[in-house]
Amino acid sequence: MDLTSYAELAVQLVNMGNELKDPFSLRALLEETGRTEAAARLTRRDIDALCELRDELAGVFASAADGDDVDAVERLNGLLVRHPVHPQISGHDGQPWHLHLTEGGRVADALAVGSVMGLASVVTRLGVDRLGICQASPCRNAYLDTSSNRSRRYCSERCASRANVAAYRARKRGA
Repeated sequence: MDLTSYAELAVQLVNMGNELKDPFSLRALLEETGRTEAAARLTRRDIDALCELRDELAGVFASAADGDDVDAVERLNGLLVRHPVHPQISGHDGQPWHLHLTEGGRVADALAVGSVMGLASVVTRLGVDRLGICQASPCRNAYLDTSSNRSRRYCSERCASRANVAAYRARKRGA
C-alpha cells in the first residue's frame, strides 16, 4: 500500500489555510482527490475537526522544517494515538482487493487517519527532513520532498521561480 497520496492529502489540508472553513472549497478538494463520497457526506462538525487537524499537522511540518525531528515525531505519534488506523479490504472500480485505511465513520476521521498515517509512512521510509515549509517569502505552505537528492525547498515551481528571480535581482543590485 502506497501511503504517499495520503501524505499529500495532509499537505493539501495544511495549505488550505482558512479556505478549509469553506465547505465548497473543501468539497472541491475532496472531489479533486477522488473522495467524492466523502465530499457528499461532509458536515460542519467535520469541517471544525479538520480545522483542528490542520493546525496540528502544520505543527508537524513546522517542527520538521526547523530540524526538530523529535518534536515532529512526537506530534505524529500523538496524532496516531488519537486517530487509530482501522484497515479494511476493499474492491471497487474494477480494481483487485486492496487495503484502505478507513471507510466508515465521520469524514473528518477518515481524512485524519489517512493524513496522519501517510505522514508517518513518509517519515519512517524517507525521514523527517522530507517534510518542509516553503522557503519563498512570504509563502508558508507545506510540502513533501520526494526528490531523489533531498533538495526541495519550495512548495511549487511558482515559488521556486519567484525566489530565484528575487535572488538574481539582489545579486544584480549588489554588483
